[in-house]
Amino acid sequence: MSSPIDPRRQDKVNRYKSPLGQGQGAVGDDLMPDYMNILGMIFSMCGLMMKLKWCAWFALYCSCISFANSRVSDDAKQVLSSFMLSVSAVVMSYLQNPAPMTPPWAS
Repeated sequence: MSSPIDPRRQDKVNRYKSPLGQGQGAVGDDLMPDYMNILGMIFSMCGLMMKLKWCAWFALYCSCISFANSRVSDDAKQVLSSFMLSVSAVVMSYLQNPAPMTPPWAS
């Protein structure tokens, strides 16, 4: 026996609204890949210009985080160029001085 009265309250129904579909600056935007991309480029330049190996390694770490957290809609050229810049910073710092890296607080 089904009753003809519907027990659901139509005035209490809330439709789901995706936070991702609300444009730029929405609640769902994650800016960490962008911040890591910028940090990676800054540390890459510091590693290349000042020959600091720890900066080059930190740049590689930041660019890996940026690559791992990037979205499909992000610009792949920018992420790839940041990654290649950080790899070149590590390679160039070791080509200029092949000695093992010493931590900044130990010297």
